[in-house]
Amino acid sequence: MLHPTKGREHVVVAAPLTGSSAPALDVAMRRVSKLNAILEVAKAMTLKRNLEELLPLILKEAARVVEADRCTLFILDRERSELWSRIAQGATGEIRMPMNKGIAGAVAMSGDVINLKDAYEDARFARNFDVTNHYRTKSILCVPMRDAKGEITGVLQALNAADGAFDGEDEELLLALGGQAASAIENALLHEEINRLFEGFVQASVVAIESRDPTTAGHSGRVSDLTVTMAKALEHVTKGPYAGTRFNNNEIQEIRYASLLHDFGKVGVREPVLVKAEKLYPHEFDVLKARFALARKDRQLSSHQRRLDSLKMRGDKDFAAIEQEENERLVRELSELDEAFAFIATCNRPTVLAQGGFERLNDLGAVSYNDANDKPQTLLTPHEMTVLSIPKGTLSATERLEIESHVTHTFRFLSQIPWTRSLRRVPEIAYGHHEKLDGKGYPRQLPAVAIPLQSKMMAISDIYDALTASDRPYKKAVPHEMAIDILKKECANGQLDAELFTIFTEGEIARRALKKP
Repeated sequence: MLHPTKGREHVVVAAPLTGSSAPALDVAMRRVSKLNAILEVAKAMTLKRNLEELLPLILKEAARVVEADRCTLFILDRERSELWSRIAQGATGEIRMPMNKGIAGAVAMSGDVINLKDAYEDARFARNFDVTNHYRTKSILCVPMRDAKGEITGVLQALNAADGAFDGEDEELLLALGGQAASAIENALLHEEINRLFEGFVQASVVAIESRDPTTAGHSGRVSDLTVTMAKALEHVTKGPYAGTRFNNNEIQEIRYASLLHDFGKVGVREPVLVKAEKLYPHEFDVLKARFALARKDRQLSSHQRRLDSLKMRGDKDFAAIEQEENERLVRELSELDEAFAFIATCNRPTVLAQGGFERLNDLGAVSYNDANDKPQTLLTPHEMTVLSIPKGTLSATERLEIESHVTHTFRFLSQIPWTRSLRRVPEIAYGHHEKLDGKGYPRQLPAVAIPLQSKMMAISDIYDALTASDRPYKKAVPHEMAIDILKKECANGQLDAELFTIFTEGEIARRALKKP
């Protein structure tokens, strides 16, 4: 049976369609339309996970269903004993009020519906809203919003009915809509909490990564900014293999998390290897330095011994000549040692040796001195010669493999996390950021077709930032133009995606993401 609506008579659905029953039929159709509207908004609310989208939808449909001028939705914050509204029709900014104040507060406290024909006749009504917003509130319908457990989670308030007052049918409809809204808001708040949980975890992980290697602080964030900016730039590509490529908001978030966590596996790499700035570790270089100091002393002692031997053989008359000869020889020998040590110190830095440099290291490896036990020792050990002969960078082959293992660690660690369905590819995307199109990347040597598009974008971002970063102890930052030239060569060699690189340059991704010139 249908309820009487705004003073009109009961409607009998089976009544014949006559002139007198036509208005009643209109009322019935309007009620059916409202019920359908509630069903439609209920469907729409189940699809919304963002409060910024959900709340305006609820308010719009609530005002339409009860034919109100505007509506406000208050959410109950039990911890602070407050009602808050992120959005209210006709108002600007967030509204917060104590839970025991105003009409909405009274409904939140009692759980009863309040239906007023004239709000100004009720002492609980706070007129400051009208004053602030240049509005005149007349009728109010305020109903509690209850979740599935029957607990009040908020208040839905309609202002100024089109017919001058809200009736019982409006109460019923708004209560029904409020129940649906309570469930939708609860789901949206839970979704926000999950997002904050993931965000907190990701940020904590970035802190953990950068605490292991402070010299690369900011790298993960910059790679994320570059990759996300490039992903969004694909929307504007109208030709080529990536024309029409679009990433929705969830996919953009997936790319962002994968980029932020692409180096997460570095927590599994030994710290001395991770932060190695020169070819020899500091303690190894100190031992080498001490050995050269001992060699200097050996040269000096040998010089004094030769002076004594010469005096015995040649007599005091040649003292001056002996002194001059030995002083010149000692200066020459010490200079040779100093120059050799300076050359070794140069070799120790992450520079590429000039042609013939490795041969000189071999020659120095044959130079010896006498230790404290008067036994001959070489200036360089076989290990030092091997390490100092590293042609590029600071890492030995074994150490480089250990560094490269961080990608496998990243995938293994991230795969342990129960990602949501919209973020499930985070481990896979991060796993591919060091793969190359020619199949010579690491750790899996994937062919081009097997590398995710997101990983290909991240590879360009990662290399660009590594080249231009000014915080690396083992290399100087290169200018933007030089970094672009290096990336261009890698594209020409079939290692990086040339189409994505074109988007990177023509879209001025570095300038837009990092504010670089």
